[in-house]
Amino acid sequence: MSERWRSVAAAAGLAAADGSTRPTIFAEMTALANETGAANLGQGFPDADGPEWIRRIAAEAILTGDNQYPPGRGIAPLREAIAQQRRRRTGLDVDPAAEVLVTAGATEALAAALLAFAGPGDEVVTMEPFYDAYAALIAMSGAAHTTVPLRHDGETFRVDRAALAAAITERTRVILINTPHNPTGAVLSADELASIAEAAQRADAIVLTDEVYEHLVFDGARHHSIAALPGMADRTVTISSAGKTFSLTGWKIGWAVGPAPLIEAVTSVKQFLTYSGGAPFQPAIARALTEGDADIRELRDALSDRRDLLIAGLRAAGFDLVVPGGTYFVCADATPFLSEAVPDGAAFARMLPREVGVACVPVSAFCRAGSETAAALAPWVRFTFVKDEQTLRTAIARLATLRDAAAPPSAPRA
Repeated sequence: MSERWRSVAAAAGLAAADGSTRPTIFAEMTALANETGAANLGQGFPDADGPEWIRRIAAEAILTGDNQYPPGRGIAPLREAIAQQRRRRTGLDVDPAAEVLVTAGATEALAAALLAFAGPGDEVVTMEPFYDAYAALIAMSGAAHTTVPLRHDGETFRVDRAALAAAITERTRVILINTPHNPTGAVLSADELASIAEAAQRADAIVLTDEVYEHLVFDGARHHSIAALPGMADRTVTISSAGKTFSLTGWKIGWAVGPAPLIEAVTSVKQFLTYSGGAPFQPAIARALTEGDADIRELRDALSDRRDLLIAGLRAAGFDLVVPGGTYFVCADATPFLSEAVPDGAAFARMLPREVGVACVPVSAFCRAGSETAAALAPWVRFTFVKDEQTLRTAIARLATLRDAAAPPSAPRA
């Protein structure tokens, strides 16, 4: 009996020594938060639903008959809205009929693309740390997974360009990037993207770029799309979704945009995954993409404020951290709180809900077991700030007890 599923579980870090599988770290930490009543800053889902006017469009679509299969590539108004948004943001002219594919969230777009473009004997390059689904999807394709470290430079995480150059071989078929980046919050610079573009052209590789946090950047930072760089439009598939942009993660409306031959290849696989879905949600997202700019700005500004609130609380509790340029997440170094009993970020994350009442996620869960990056980031944990202010304040108050516990005892009076 084939056991390909075991290789997929192992690639995602879910294979236990006894042959069983574990839940994902997100499911584990959310279950622990629910069990202990901890403030859940682990799994990155919003506490609040997206704009009511968008939800009402979907509700009306259900009542008026948008309940059967939509077209396999997505309804025409949504594909047109996606194409128009890409033109506005990148200047690229996109044909909505041939160069846009609607998918069941960004993860399906990534799965279909990797299955279309990579297979046994090929290599797929990602940055490390990486979103855990990447490793599982690469394993499903049968390709080998090669990683390039994102290194902490004291202020943010940056691509190790020497390691990138060394990682690209004649077997490299796909370079998969993510910006703004989960889990680190780094927004890749134009120079970093230019280095990746040069590597892709040298290897004649396809670039898959996961840009689901494209609108959620802070402090005036600019999101750059690698497809807009010279020579890259013809070899890049850009993947995004509405879930993070409009706080509608459960709707699972994503898309892939790229040159017609590549989108045709992705479609040929996608049609045998879900074929199509989200019928009443697609017209709502079409309207959201054309009329929802104010809602996007409001969410971005609110997240920026909540990010700053969490950063201040983590620093006051004694964490060193990296200020994220985008996404939902702050990565923090838990070294001041480690001990023989709690030796690393994974142990710290599992201790925190029971002992302190806060849930987070170890950054090592986003790394390959035993890698140089996993070792370098072993003490680090990730907190999300896509929660309501009260949840954040509750978490901050509880985390302050860590500072008190770690403080040296007062000197005895003379």
